[in-house]
Amino acid sequence: MTKHVLLEIGTEEIPAHFMPGALRQLEAAATALFKDQRIQCGSVRALGTPRRLTLIVRDVVASQADKQSKNKGPSVKIAFDADGQPTKAAAGFARGQGVTADQLVVEDGYVYAVVEEKGGPVAELLPKLLTDLISGLSFPKTMRWAAMDIRFVRPVRWLVALFGDAVIPLSFAGVTADRITFGHRFLSQGLIAIESIEDYLAKMASHFVMVDPEERRSVIRQQIEALAAENGGSVAIDEDLLEEVIFLVEYPTALCGEFDPAYLALPPEAVITPMREHQRYFPVLGADGKLLAKFITVRNGGKEHLEIVRHGNERVLRARLADAKFFYEEDKKTPLAERVDKLKTIVFQEGLGTLYDKSVRIQNLSEKITAELVDPVDTATVRRAAYLAKADLVTGMVNEFTELQGIMGREYALLAGESAEVAEAVFEHYLPRFAGDTLPKTTAGRIVSIADKADNITATFSRGLIPTGSQDPYALRRQALGIANILLESGLHLSLSRLFCDSMELLAVESTKRTALLNDILEFFRIRLKGVLADKGIRYDLVDAVMAVGIDDVCDVLARANALTGFAEDSELLRIVQAFTRVANLAKNASTEEIQPELFAVDAEKTLHDAVSQVELQLAALLSQRDYLAMLRVMSQLVEPIDLFFNSVMVMAEDPAVRANRLALLKKLVSLTTPLADLSKIVV
Repeated sequence: MTKHVLLEIGTEEIPAHFMPGALRQLEAAATALFKDQRIQCGSVRALGTPRRLTLIVRDVVASQADKQSKNKGPSVKIAFDADGQPTKAAAGFARGQGVTADQLVVEDGYVYAVVEEKGGPVAELLPKLLTDLISGLSFPKTMRWAAMDIRFVRPVRWLVALFGDAVIPLSFAGVTADRITFGHRFLSQGLIAIESIEDYLAKMASHFVMVDPEERRSVIRQQIEALAAENGGSVAIDEDLLEEVIFLVEYPTALCGEFDPAYLALPPEAVITPMREHQRYFPVLGADGKLLAKFITVRNGGKEHLEIVRHGNERVLRARLADAKFFYEEDKKTPLAERVDKLKTIVFQEGLGTLYDKSVRIQNLSEKITAELVDPVDTATVRRAAYLAKADLVTGMVNEFTELQGIMGREYALLAGESAEVAEAVFEHYLPRFAGDTLPKTTAGRIVSIADKADNITATFSRGLIPTGSQDPYALRRQALGIANILLESGLHLSLSRLFCDSMELLAVESTKRTALLNDILEFFRIRLKGVLADKGIRYDLVDAVMAVGIDDVCDVLARANALTGFAEDSELLRIVQAFTRVANLAKNASTEEIQPELFAVDAEKTLHDAVSQVELQLAALLSQRDYLAMLRVMSQLVEPIDLFFNSVMVMAEDPAVRANRLALLKKLVSLTTPLADLSKIVV
């Protein structure tokens, strides 16, 4: 007969952004522990609110599964004497395994002990298993409390641990598990005794706690949408904000508040940011998509005294918007261009000057990027956008609401009479700001964005602050991905090595350190680019093949990968890969690149040489056009001459001159594929 396991860790309020990861971790760790301990069970689910982490494991068996293990012992020669009798070595091994010598089995020249381990009662295993589970949870930040030498995300106040209807005897952080829990902090009174999982879920609901975060998500979404419609608007629900709000409340009730319509004269982002980022409110939009003077918030409680709660929220937002209006009006008094000099007062990074110095580097690097591009670019727009890019960092609005950097730069640029193109590039140079964010759409925005990110990466690497593991305080991974995605979406052909060499020069990196630094940056970039291509659905082996011969031009890497992908379904690719892989393996032994036709001893050599000479010019022309699919088709013409060559000659001939000549011919063949890919890495 199976029973259910219930574990509830009651705590002080856990930060909302810790909760999703904690629940995933709790569920995964529990699943792994039950499997590792050979405890069969049904579904494993982690639930939670700001005050509790709950684990529900259904249909847990009463006994652990038996285990049979086969442990290797000494060789047969050592285990048995000439008469076939067990030696002391065999007897000692058997005794150590808990079996007799005559129970040993022989296999592959060794003796083995087959050990049967009976499964124990699950009820006796659960205390340690659940204690290990709790203590094994990790969080971005933990704390100590009282005089205990235990760290956890927040102080543990109670524990519920049940196996069926029986309490599981365990303790953690000075708290002993029981069947007693608590409901909503304000709406529920007294202790709640739990008899089972079903009893737990029912009593939590009746004591104003929605334990299931997905239930809270659904309820909050429905309430917000209904309230917005009642108030003549709609809400474009920010999923990240919704995720946070879910873990701020145990019993959600949405309400709609209002603010002075005069604040709608502010830029929309200046109103939305205080609402969303600081107060966790949802802005309400009209039918035309513009802001209404309304907001929706979610309280942690019921519908009682909603008017008081509404007025309190309106008062807090009013103060925030008043601050925003003040900063906005003050900022407008100074044109954006006049603020650039103030960047001299802000340090960029230790030893790397001020933000003004960085601003100058961005301007210079943007000009170098512009000069490298083939298509014509409005250099004046790029230069002006790069000059103004960081100026809004010294405005009151951005100082108060840092999320508005770039957004207010665009607004203030327009107010100062800058062109729309310059203003948009000032905003776009921060894009993408997070995974899935939009990318710059204007050429100027793309150029300044790449320059800014390249400078950040080079500057930070030059200080030895290379991201490791989960540590990436300067968000360099995101910025490298940003550069890659900007280049791929725009189709801009830019040399990464030249970009970062120019950046190192502008940062005055010591010349003796530049080669190693460039290699580190390009390797860092290679890993990011590999992930980008994989996300596009390109086979891992095709990614490896194209990246093996260079990643300097990101768009070119994608074009080559797409060509291989387009050709991958064709059986001809198999023949090409097999032929050129054999060629490449032998060509590694080549000591010269000089081919001497007079040393050809058989017709197959001349036939292959003629075929190479015939396609070489075709491949060069197609390479200049980046028509890699056509290059593959041309390369397929070499398969038969290659096969004929290998069937007709012994490459590693005894005559050193003939051998070197044949290897040189093969090396020439490899050089034809080098601009495209290392075909030997393709799995066929």
